[in-house]
Amino acid sequence: MTASSHTSAPSLPDEHAELLRALAEQRELLLITLKEISDAQARERTTVSELTLGGILRHLAQGEEAWTRIMAGGDGELPDGMLDMEQYRMGERDSLAGLLERYAAAARATEEAVGGVGDLGRRVPLPVTPWSPPERQFWSVRRILLHLVRETAQHAGHADIVREALDGANTTAQR
Repeated sequence: MTASSHTSAPSLPDEHAELLRALAEQRELLLITLKEISDAQARERTTVSELTLGGILRHLAQGEEAWTRIMAGGDGELPDGMLDMEQYRMGERDSLAGLLERYAAAARATEEAVGGVGDLGRRVPLPVTPWSPPERQFWSVRRILLHLVRETAQHAGHADIVREALDGANTTAQR
């Protein structure tokens, strides 16, 4: 998966295309940190944090799947696995290749869902979670996309630190 393989189609309105492009750029930065590592390295904890490269990738794939479901479904239902705390760990049965495929599929699903939304200002109900306020919350599709950009950028930074502690490689040097 590369940023160029996941840029929006020219038929999308400018704002749709720009937000998808920003998300694709953040995904690409994350993917640079995963170049040429093994499954064992993807599971390796390299800092005082519990985060691993594989765990970050799994979390971002699962998170993007959940947010796309929220955005596209518009029913306020809690997506499967959204509260699963194991999403932050690369399981023993997971492979880096499999997680990369899952992440690429999540990216495609997000792009397809955004392509089907005429108005990014359309508000959708958020699922009720343990940390939700008592009243139902609504976000616009635009805010969901901005959340995905922020979440991906934040975790791409985490991944860069984890990778640098792993073997000295960093995003800037690998570009």
